[in-house]
Amino acid sequence: MRFNLEHDWQGNMSTPPARVGERAKIHLLILLCAVWLLMGLIGHEPWKPLESNAISTIKQVLDNGSFIAATPASSDQLSNPPLYYLSAALSATALNTILPLHDSARIVTGLWMLLTLVMIGMTGRELWGRGFGRQTSFIFISSIGLVISAHTITPEVSALTGIAACFYALTLARRRPYRASVLLGAGMSVGFLSTGILPISMILLTCAALPCFFKHWRTVSFAKVIGIALLIASPVILAWVLLCMHFSSPLLDAWWSSSLARAHQSSHLYLLNISVWYAWPSLPLAVWGLWRYRKQLFNEAKFQLCIVFFIAAYLTIGFFGESRDIYAMPLLIPLTALASGSIETLKRGAASAINWFGLILFGFMGFLIWLGWGAMMSGSPEKLKERLIFLSGLTQLNFNVLAFTAASAMTIIWLFTALRAQHSNRAAATNWAIGMTFVWTLLMTLWLPMIDSARSYRDVFTSLKNNLPAEYSCVASESLGDSQRELLHYYVNIKTYPSFSEESKNCDLYLIQDDKNPKEMMLGEDWHQIWNDKRVSERKESFRLFQQTH
Repeated sequence: MRFNLEHDWQGNMSTPPARVGERAKIHLLILLCAVWLLMGLIGHEPWKPLESNAISTIKQVLDNGSFIAATPASSDQLSNPPLYYLSAALSATALNTILPLHDSARIVTGLWMLLTLVMIGMTGRELWGRGFGRQTSFIFISSIGLVISAHTITPEVSALTGIAACFYALTLARRRPYRASVLLGAGMSVGFLSTGILPISMILLTCAALPCFFKHWRTVSFAKVIGIALLIASPVILAWVLLCMHFSSPLLDAWWSSSLARAHQSSHLYLLNISVWYAWPSLPLAVWGLWRYRKQLFNEAKFQLCIVFFIAAYLTIGFFGESRDIYAMPLLIPLTALASGSIETLKRGAASAINWFGLILFGFMGFLIWLGWGAMMSGSPEKLKERLIFLSGLTQLNFNVLAFTAASAMTIIWLFTALRAQHSNRAAATNWAIGMTFVWTLLMTLWLPMIDSARSYRDVFTSLKNNLPAEYSCVASESLGDSQRELLHYYVNIKTYPSFSEESKNCDLYLIQDDKNPKEMMLGEDWHQIWNDKRVSERKESFRLFQQTH
């Protein structure tokens, strides 16, 4: 009997010689990334709090032509530079006849993530050689913490594209300096015009630290790369700053002050706490790589880049970011780059353990999703259906042929992969990517109506819109959260004024957001309640609308 395995005296199990053609592997990569990207982009409403700010800002761009400095309905402060909002508005304009605004805006998220995946794959190939680009992409899309953020209407997605482009440019700096310069400058521009100070400070800190600590980067060629990149990025960034100073100087000043003020609050501990699950499986693979290549860490440029970039990203995100999962996305780039080259050196037992852990984890999650869907469709198990109704507020789940077909096809693919799983190191990365795509597909097909019902504000704010009087001056609000104010603007096209503001004194409608126990409001005898409602899945939050009659 012949065994097609190669392993060294330490018991490392390398990947067997390829049995599948190179073209077939490329087709698998394209198919898997396409399914991972497309699922979840359309078919659901904007979700609080992930998408409320961005969708309100995009609506402002479309309604008011705020191309330079767009603000959400909840604030007069600039949230971010306009690149992502402009690209989403352009997509919404192009697709407005076939898709609602939020779905067409989310298409842009998919396009930005597509560019990110290209950069990640090219990075893996540049660092480790031919064939590692696919492996790097598979590990990246396997990340547990990435999948939701990567399908969200938010400028952090385009910022991630810019950061990934800069990281790839730094890997190219020695071999293709001029190409690296252009890519680095473009990445800096995209990063800054997406979310401002955070991405560009991360890149600049990395570029400054590399030659300071490592001789390999202390060359004239690398200095030229940085210099040309700055010459490319500076005019682009400066153009927006000057336009903003001319048209919206107070907004720019306030945004700059608030961005710098974030440095006084640290989220470093938060990043450490979430990294255990957020960066799985790249984190344990990267940690193994640090140990496996410990004698080469400070001698080879690729290890120096990954380590310095991770430290720079961790420091800058901790100072300039918020305690939210989405800000941790850039940390996945150096972790994935290091993990893709380290997985080949895993010992046989460790590689098998990671592989089987993924198969068991995704298999169990897939079983639960199918079981929950079956309970909603058939009523059995009865207790499970009652729990899902309680959590989602959806009493009846309609059968969707397209969703069922997509979920069934993905389940068959995963089962085929699980039953024929190769016990090799690279197969572990591929199986994790297929498993993550499998579970995400099931969630975005079978469970999407339930998730949307639990997180959407469409029904409650549509009910409010239908009960508004024909004529009114403006709407004052009490205890209304920022996300609710932004989604109210999106669905009803109303901007409310906080009750303590000067503008609210002339309003003849008063909207109140209540917690679990509504408080009695002393509005006067000329105020009468004309509407109250809450989301079907909501157990605490409710809304009341009062009108002043003269």
